Amino acid sequence: MARRSRSPLPSATSDENGDAPQGALWDAPAVAAQPPHHVGHRKRLRDRFRKGGPDALPDYELIEMILFRAIPQGDTKPLAKALLAQFGSFPEVINAPEGRLREVAGVGERVVDELKLVRAAALRLMQGEIVGRTVLGSWQAVLDYCRAAQGFDEKEQFRILFLDKRNQLVADEVQQTGTVDHTPVYIREVVKRALELSASALILVHNHPSGDPTPSSADIDMTRQIVDAARPLGVQVHDHVIVGRSGHFSMKGKRLI
Repeated sequence: MARRSRSPLPSATSDENGDAPQGALWDAPAVAAQPPHHVGHRKRLRDRFRKGGPDALPDYELIEMILFRAIPQGDTKPLAKALLAQFGSFPEVINAPEGRLREVAGVGERVVDELKLVRAAALRLMQGEIVGRTVLGSWQAVLDYCRAAQGFDEKEQFRILFLDKRNQLVADEVQQTGTVDHTPVYIREVVKRALELSASALILVHNHPSGDPTPSSADIDMTRQIVDAARPLGVQVHDHVIVGRSGHFSMKGKRLI
């Protein structure tokens, strides 16, 4: 019985459009590798930023751009989104402690440095808004600076803004750093430092890592002790401001001092 002839093997050559012919089973030319989706992405982000400013970019893309210098090549979007997922917001990412940042896969020394550099630059700008000006006339700038400086910290800090007789900033110092819910404050040291700087007034600031800036009874008592100790020496306490992630609390505003 005669054997049926087999159909010829499909050609491996391309058709007139340059596509591999249908039915090709082997020896087909390799499909050209597509460039990674992030190729050109950095330029597009920069162009949008130049044209529309920061409002043209969502938070994760701003973080992407910050990471460009730390990660010269590759896609920074996954890491930017991972940081936002971990910390919840742009301010939380920028203010996150180094140890917690390093818990995110892909974060190394250079990434930490870039994020901390952004924070330092922002604080320097905000501090510049109150230096050389009447602090009480720039009160919102003072509140914004204090919240940015320590409102996101994981440990309590007790800060003092020392003012001269014109209510201009003489010094901005962190006096004590404590635990997650307590900072030791020494009234004698507060008053002593005010006299050393020839300060005429003080603004006391501390943070609540819990996020809730509501003062405790101990906070109120300590503040009143400082007021009573400073007054006979001609040093006035303008306010004690407590800052946290959710906002601030002014003891002066609530008539607690």
